[in-house]
Amino acid sequence: MLTRTGAAMACTAVGLVALGGWADYPELVVLGLGAAATLLVASAWLFVSPRLTVVREVQPHRVFEGNTARGTLTVTNIGRRRSPGLLVTETVAGHRTTVPVPALAAGGSCTAGYPLPITRRGRYLIPAVEVGHSDPLRLLHRGHARGGELVVHVYPRVHPLAMITAGGPHDAEGPTVNSAPLGGVAFHSLREYVPGDDWRHIHWGATARTGTVMARHVVVPDEPRQLVVFDTSSASYPGTLFEDAVRVTASFCVAAEKAGLPFELRTTGARQPGPSALEFLSTVDGDRTGVGLAGLSDLVRDVVADSQGVALTVVTGQVGDEAAQLLMSLRSRFLSVSLAQLVTADPGTRPRGVLAVAAPGSEQFAADWNRLVLR
Repeated sequence: MLTRTGAAMACTAVGLVALGGWADYPELVVLGLGAAATLLVASAWLFVSPRLTVVREVQPHRVFEGNTARGTLTVTNIGRRRSPGLLVTETVAGHRTTVPVPALAAGGSCTAGYPLPITRRGRYLIPAVEVGHSDPLRLLHRGHARGGELVVHVYPRVHPLAMITAGGPHDAEGPTVNSAPLGGVAFHSLREYVPGDDWRHIHWGATARTGTVMARHVVVPDEPRQLVVFDTSSASYPGTLFEDAVRVTASFCVAAEKAGLPFELRTTGARQPGPSALEFLSTVDGDRTGVGLAGLSDLVRDVVADSQGVALTVVTGQVGDEAAQLLMSLRSRFLSVSLAQLVTADPGTRPRGVLAVAAPGSEQFAADWNRLVLR
């Protein structure tokens, strides 16, 4: 491929030959042919590619907004002759980063590190790097793709949030249910021994009375669950407040995880989170056709508060009278209901019996929330 210098050289060669022929000026023709010959020599220089191995690593593959991810390239010359200086080009989200690699002797290697230009949340598909070299005059450039594709997730920025622990009991011997997962320490009931059960769970008294080997059925206690509902309707957020709402939602999820509380994330849009809430939030977009909080009743219909102990947190923008009435009607189904609003003006109606905090940004919301919860 011609570089800018090579393109100028090619145009000069054509122009000199044409001008020399038109003006019957052989010296110009000779100069033009000399320029063309230089391009041919540069082509011959690039005909033989150096034998190289390129190892690329990106750390970390998952990073929060505001933090940096770095790429590392290790280039090794496995050929028998010295390799020329190289230019390794990394393309991320349309941004090209060029890393120079010096000439390498046979068997020599070089490692270079560089920051990746990923500052906004998202899922970045990083294609294979391009390893290229040029002739000594930089007239031509030849590149080859090396390595495979990599994926880097940039999670939303999170702020430390205090959790409301009114969502139910949180101790080793809390209430249990039949559907609770095995492997905990809370006693739920007695049942017949099943091959593979821990023999230490055998209840010898019950075994002697019934004549059947009985074992203690121990499960994980019914811990309080946190249900976070994120309103993804674009109409709920003016300006750039949708990004702040994403950060607040991520902050609630991370706070629940750090507190050891089971949590679930749901959205008012058609697209629902998968196993990883943060990976979902790294790519979620505002839903222009979403119904917003109008569909909240259907979204939480399967949640039964009195048997599961669920605390509901709703992240949204402006809340009208209709949505406020809906939140108040749902209050009896949950042990607590919290409302996080990202607004630039008066938040409007505040639902009774609901812990509501409104702020014009995620950082201010975190400060106001912690001040209210921790007081």
